[in-house]
Amino acid sequence: MTTEIEKRSHIGAVEHRADDGKRTLVGYAAVFERLADIGGYFQERIAPGAFADAISGDIRALVDHDTGRVIGRTKSGTLRLSEDGTGLRVEIDVPDTTDGNDLWVLVERGDISGMSFGFRVTKETWDETGDVPIRTIQALTLIEVSAVAFPAYDDTTIGMRSLEAARGEGEAHREAERRKAENAVAAKRRIAEREARQEQRIRGIRQDAS
Repeated sequence: MTTEIEKRSHIGAVEHRADDGKRTLVGYAAVFERLADIGGYFQERIAPGAFADAISGDIRALVDHDTGRVIGRTKSGTLRLSEDGTGLRVEIDVPDTTDGNDLWVLVERGDISGMSFGFRVTKETWDETGDVPIRTIQALTLIEVSAVAFPAYDDTTIGMRSLEAARGEGEAHREAERRKAENAVAAKRRIAEREARQEQRIRGIRQDAS
């Protein structure tokens, strides 16, 4: 299982609200059960409940995954995260900073319309019965959420390594099951041979007695 940070984006409408001088961006960083093509190598979906524990941590909101461009934080209440029936809902109170003001204008103009999140997978399954492997993320550690202009699929090699690890685990499991089956057959054969020798000894004793 990989410990490297992966990034995924949801490109959709990001709502912007201004009320009493407070500017808030609202949108979804992830949508459940939606298949996404990851670099043409595999498909991926996020299972409902994947963020249930992850959103309880101290998470930052960034611009384009840049840790030097913080625009919100759950600990301070300027970033609010929730998991609903759609996915990971994000609310960011945009600060009166250069990054915050620039972001507000870009969202207002429609130049930035996506949200993303950085994460580490803690539980996943792979389905390779079809032509393209499908990865289902069941649980994760959430690192950050970001306002982004482009999907971040440049780290697909991390997912590929995860797939190879899953395949390796599957092969190891099959090998262990094969050895277990062989050992069971060998054990039955030894028991049968021992019982046959005992039967021969009993017949020999009976013959001597007669």
